Amino acid sequence: MADLIIRQIEHGKDLWRFHVEVIEGTSRTVHEVTLSEKDHRKLTREKCTPRQCIQAAFEFLLEREDKESILSEFDVSVIQRFFPEFPKALPKLLPKKTK
Repeated sequence: MADLIIRQIEHGKDLWRFHVEVIEGTSRTVHEVTLSEKDHRKLTREKCTPRQCIQAAFEFLLEREDKESILSEFDVSVIQRFFPEFPKALPKLLPKKTK
């Protein structure tokens, strides 16, 4: 599995922005990802942090595609356009502990 480095770079009124690096050996990709408070509530029922949600979303994506295929900038809400099973699969990847 790839290593993920996730840094929150912004928390606006209703939106978080993250810088995500995906590292496999000597290869890496960089992504900027946003997550709205609405989507965070919908996807996680606020049982984990936004950062944990982003981590789980990348684990989901990396199970299905190479890191190079992941968009360099996107909002978490677009994942379900490519993978309709995302909203149902994500909770299984979230930490069992609550925030």
